[in-house]
Amino acid sequence: MANITLITVGTLKEEYLKDAVLEYKKRLSQYARVEEINIKEERIVNEDDRTEISRALAKEGEKILSAVPKGASKIALCVEGTQYTSEKLASLIGSLCDSAGKIALIIGSSHGIADTVKGVCDARISLSALTFPHQLARVILYEALYRSFTILAGKRYHK
Repeated sequence: MANITLITVGTLKEEYLKDAVLEYKKRLSQYARVEEINIKEERIVNEDDRTEISRALAKEGEKILSAVPKGASKIALCVEGTQYTSEKLASLIGSLCDSAGKIALIIGSSHGIADTVKGVCDARISLSALTFPHQLARVILYEALYRSFTILAGKRYHK
């Protein structure tokens, strides 16, 4: 059974998003052990100050890297990442599970993820060319993970 760690910056606030995450975590539990680590988003006073944003991302990045389980393959969710079909994502997830047994998926804040974190990741993925709030991206990622595992198991869910 695979070990999946989802490392996120910020917390889910809306109940409907929390409910969706719980549903997909329950579904995923037949295929993988899932742990979620939430890191507090750094406070940014001036949203237009790139230096302040960079400092916040660097601090978040240190916390993210310290939360990654030892030996885990790392995947960053970021705008410049590769977009995958469901089948190709399943193949990536399967390969990483086979090689490491542990995968850490990282969702940053609304400002993104520090380059230091992206630089140590084994893959960078983009969920879509569309822009989603990072809280909704968490739900979409859980669904994509569940779909990946059903594809790997030969189930018909993804059709």
